[in-house]
Amino acid sequence: MVSTLDSVNKQQAQQSALATAAQRKPQLAKISGVATAVPPGLLTNQDLEKMVDTTDEWIVTRTGIRQRHIVEKGVTSSDLGAQAAQKLLEQKGLKPTDIELIIVATVTPDMMLPATACLIQEKIGATGAWGFDVSIACSGFLYAQQIAVQFVANGTHENVLVVGVDIMSSIIDYTDRATCIIFGDGAGAALVQPSSGVEDGCFLDYIFEIDGSGAQYLRLAGGGSKHPASHETVDKKMHYVHQDGRTVFKFATLKMSELCHKLLERNGLTGSDISLFVPHQANRRIIEAAAERIGAPMERVLVNIDEYGNTTAATLPIALQTALSQGRLKKGDLVLMAAMGAGFSAGATLLRWGY
Repeated sequence: MVSTLDSVNKQQAQQSALATAAQRKPQLAKISGVATAVPPGLLTNQDLEKMVDTTDEWIVTRTGIRQRHIVEKGVTSSDLGAQAAQKLLEQKGLKPTDIELIIVATVTPDMMLPATACLIQEKIGATGAWGFDVSIACSGFLYAQQIAVQFVANGTHENVLVVGVDIMSSIIDYTDRATCIIFGDGAGAALVQPSSGVEDGCFLDYIFEIDGSGAQYLRLAGGGSKHPASHETVDKKMHYVHQDGRTVFKFATLKMSELCHKLLERNGLTGSDISLFVPHQANRRIIEAAAERIGAPMERVLVNIDEYGNTTAATLPIALQTALSQGRLKKGDLVLMAAMGAGFSAGATLLRWGY
């Protein structure tokens, strides 16, 4: 009798699960909120002049950067990420328990395990949410955002939190002029929710690409399974970011414009149709070259690299917040976002702004 009852209950559970799955309908997804957390501490070009062989003029001319925000000692990626997430929840009037999924893009996790998503989930009190980290460097937020779109679009979730956060100062050698002038710290969070239609704002299309042959040109070699942490890896400074600046610059300049052009073309658009182009903030010259090649006028391009530097996975949400604070984004605007970074990785996303 017990066996028969168990069998019936199992069949009923399966039928219920199938019915629930059948009721899920493909739907559009949109960004419905953005918030950021940027540390107050600053590292200016004048500060760097005292640390390495460089000048303010050299840095500004070659990168467009004037300052970077740097955390105080002890502040972690989960700290900044949780701050951004809490601001976003307050902005949207949501309870932490309303969040169903947390996706964190970072290459500076608090520790190798557990995932930073777990730590942010606990800090904001999002009990019941599940989550994971995405590690693809500067392309991280764009990639994590698209994963969130899939979960909303297939009807499984309605409130997905995407966090891009990096404490780059924790992996930068401040005697290496090639990297220390570029990076800063910061976090940004976005809420991805269902959209009622194109006019309500929605993600339209995306194109992503990776090229592993570029791995050697932008890397942090120490601490993984190939080079576990040891006295030797520390002595060789293998736990810091190293890059071949010329090769990375060439890749980024060509690839960002190439992918943006492909994405626009297959949607019957040109750069002049874009309300706002929001590129990864790696180098002002890269941004200007991409804008010129796709035909986007600079007055429609978001540039805030002078204030923040390259905050890796946080650059795009911080840039979106800058656009909002400047009144350059309104509901329905056609927005093109693009990123490129270590991997090599690159991508572009086209969307109608959702609020």
